[in-house]
Amino acid sequence: MKIPLYQVDAFTSRAFGGNPAAVCPLEEWLPDALMQSIGNENNLSETAFLVPNGNGGGARYGLRWFTPESEIDLCGHATLASAFIVFTHLRPELQEVAFDTKSGELIVKRDAAYPGRLSMDFPSRPPKPISADPRLAQAIGGTPRSILASRDYLVVYETEEEVRALKPDMNLLAQVDRMVIVTAPGREVDFVSRFFAPAAGVPEDPVTGSAHCTLIPYWADRLGKTHLRALQVSRRGGELWCELRGDRVTMAGHAVEFLHGSIDIPS
Repeated sequence: MKIPLYQVDAFTSRAFGGNPAAVCPLEEWLPDALMQSIGNENNLSETAFLVPNGNGGGARYGLRWFTPESEIDLCGHATLASAFIVFTHLRPELQEVAFDTKSGELIVKRDAAYPGRLSMDFPSRPPKPISADPRLAQAIGGTPRSILASRDYLVVYETEEEVRALKPDMNLLAQVDRMVIVTAPGREVDFVSRFFAPAAGVPEDPVTGSAHCTLIPYWADRLGKTHLRALQVSRRGGELWCELRGDRVTMAGHAVEFLHGSIDIPS
């Protein structure tokens, strides 16, 4: 059995930047264990699998995401990568595509105002004060201004320089009970961030769309504005254009195809 495989750098306009994701278009779902094995073999932060949903006439797909260790409920960069493959290879006549996921319907559109940019509609996940895992502060380092949480911890620092300088203890951080976003005001953008998930097999994720479901409402409230520009300041780096719209957020970015091939699965 041959399975198509694409590798896409998401949230960047250049190869070797942003966050790489594998995308596997399927005719029907594979067994969960096989999809997990493929995610592990690819050894990227996420491998996305998509299957056409008949009622949408090809404009709607089921979408699932696997890290090297587990299936997750929401992934931004692999959704952007999947939409890029739909628009580039599967249904180039489309202007938007809908994905049915464990986090509900996610819609990705071509941005008519900025050719090549794709815009994603995701749920907003505002953070709230929380009694944090006592291992978190030691594992992440620095001197946080505050610690909040939604799905993930949101650790807030005073400056971009502090965020860039962090060198977390990954062994200890893997024992913390949530994945971790760190953030601060940006020098040239509204905010910067980094994202750590060693327990999921992703020590530092280069660019994390799902984290911005929490970052966007936090910074929109703090800065008093709904349109925001963001940088994820990992080694590869990524750029996002963001908007808060009530209980939804919009994230826009570019994507670049790096690889196209196939996976050979023994029968």
